[in-house]
Amino acid sequence: MDVVDLVLTICLIANPASCREERLHFENRGGLNNCMILAPTEIAKWSGEHPKLKVVRWKCDYPTKDLEL
Repeated sequence: MDVVDLVLTICLIANPASCREERLHFENRGGLNNCMILAPTEIAKWSGEHPKLKVVRWKCDYPTKDLEL
């Protein structure tokens, strides 16, 4: 399956200096441009499920070659 990643940089709300990267994998339906269009909805959904974390930055990218789905 062809995949595209929504790459989130997330930080703890209680400790904004504690950040990490989270990758959400999706079926590639239109490449990175389509990912950028769909991203705000997915970010809002993800944020609602993770109330102690804040998304501070995001981008769309293709996954690394070692990803196996």
